[in-house]
Amino acid sequence: MENPILTTLKILITGESGVGKSSLLLRFTDDTFDTQQAATIGVDFKVKQINLDGNSVKLAIWDTAGQERFRTLTPSYYRNAQGAILVYDVCSRQTFSKLDAWFEELETYATNTNIVKMLVGNKIDKDRREVSREEGLKFARKHSMLFIEASAKTKDGVQCAFEELVQKIIQTPGLWEADSSSQRGMALSADGSNDQPYSCSGYCSLV
Repeated sequence: MENPILTTLKILITGESGVGKSSLLLRFTDDTFDTQQAATIGVDFKVKQINLDGNSVKLAIWDTAGQERFRTLTPSYYRNAQGAILVYDVCSRQTFSKLDAWFEELETYATNTNIVKMLVGNKIDKDRREVSREEGLKFARKHSMLFIEASAKTKDGVQCAFEELVQKIIQTPGLWEADSSSQRGMALSADGSNDQPYSCSGYCSLV
């Protein structure tokens, strides 16, 4: 017998075109990787149900286009989102430099003031790195974001990124409503607190 769904969460994936947002999404939802992945036109949308600590959570994940001509489409997609993943390419300094603009857009249009934010440095499988892990960590720390480096191609960090984001959302009061009061303790630490730092196999950290 399947576990009842605890809640449904809206997650956004944003960042410059070509950083691998769609590849991260497909790796997480379908466990596939397409070397010829086309750029997203407007937005893409996928649903995935995951199990955490014996509870099922349904994720409605929106993959937003990074091209400038689609930016007018994005504000409405921030509405009521509980989590946002900002992605950059560790092999592209330009995509990292644009994070400030993406973060400002998120802060401007997100209707949940306590939306949980995660920074993902993608494409760590490649050799020509232009952005160090320390730089990514510094940006995430500055903006109170979760941080992880990942590779949609090799799977490294992908599952962890989404699961840690969901864990933090569940731990954030006011971002979701449980189906019953007995389920509100999901993902809390042993002492009942909800502000403990994260770690995930050396990849993921709350900064």
